[in-house]
Amino acid sequence: MKLTDIFEETYTALSANKSRSGLTILGIVIGISSVIVMVAIGQGSQASITSQIESMGSNLIAVTPGVAMSSNSRVSSGWGSAQSLDNDDLERLKAELVGVKGVAGELSGRYQVIANGNNTNTSVVGTEPAYAIVKNLGLASGDFISEQNLRNASRVAVLGPTVVEDLFGEGADPVGETVKINGLKFKIIGVSESKGGLMNQDDAIFIPLTTIQRSLVGRNRLSTIDIAAESTAVMSSVEEQTKAILLDEHDIANPDEADFQVMNQAEIVEAVSNITATLTLLLAAIAGISLVVGGIGIMNMMLTTVTERTREIGLRKALGAKRIDINRQFLFEAIVLTLLGGIIGITLGSLISFTISYFDLIQTKISVLSVVLAFGISAAIGIVFGYYPARRASALNPIEALRYE
Repeated sequence: MKLTDIFEETYTALSANKSRSGLTILGIVIGISSVIVMVAIGQGSQASITSQIESMGSNLIAVTPGVAMSSNSRVSSGWGSAQSLDNDDLERLKAELVGVKGVAGELSGRYQVIANGNNTNTSVVGTEPAYAIVKNLGLASGDFISEQNLRNASRVAVLGPTVVEDLFGEGADPVGETVKINGLKFKIIGVSESKGGLMNQDDAIFIPLTTIQRSLVGRNRLSTIDIAAESTAVMSSVEEQTKAILLDEHDIANPDEADFQVMNQAEIVEAVSNITATLTLLLAAIAGISLVVGGIGIMNMMLTTVTERTREIGLRKALGAKRIDINRQFLFEAIVLTLLGGIIGITLGSLISFTISYFDLIQTKISVLSVVLAFGISAAIGIVFGYYPARRASALNPIEALRYE
């Protein structure tokens, strides 16, 4: 049987019942487009989060309290749940670390903030002048925290743009105004540039570290110590120096029992990437269920078609058609259905992904691999779910098929 004859017969067979063929294709379209969109959302989120982490500062190393482990019980207190970092750790790191652009202590918490007759609950970050260098934080207006502010524990504040909008309205410049944090008055000395990002520095207020420790928290503990290495080449060295200094400061001989954790930017990106990759796989697997349903729909349609065309099959066999010709004909019909569904599904999925990203709902990223994989899956479904009906059609006895009513 010639290939042109197969194409002609396939077109005739599928167009004979357009509604049924269209509904069968629809199942594949929904499945393929769902996979494309889910993978695009997952990969877009991964790229967006990675970009946000990198925007927080270059060559960043973060030291956090907690993760204290006992060599016997191997029980962790949880990342950030302990209070093992203090000002002494911070000062020693500043004095002894080599190859760094800056070191900044950080103590943060959420507080009720009131200004201009409005109020909001936001993150208040107590930190130092070096924070702006370490975290690559720019100013839209005013000044950042100074060394004098730090020494005097001044009640001054730098507001993020989201906080400014919540309290003073969009486009306002509140420098010189006052804001109440937990009932205490602070003078606004600056507004930070909009950055967005994973930690959302836009929705935060920055005050001197000494002020938050004395006036709001009442202790000299730290939630994080941020370190910026001079270059990528010295990051490993700075990380090892940090661990050695803190182990000595805390009088800990066994590194496995450290009551702090040191993570560099690459490790943070890798950890987040692993999480988002797992979520992407999960989303794709959930969407893939619809592909299986679509494949079952194809099998059901092809089995119905075989039943309806039993006499036709018998007549073809009586006229000399071989078993392989019948098998090939019905298998080809199933593959055409899935490939049409795959092409439409890829187009629809790409369009939906682009629309989501265009309206800034969620960041999406369509990869060539996901498109190729989706197309390959659609072809595989046609072969797998079309094989049984095709085989059943080719196995029909021509005499019994001609007698079929």
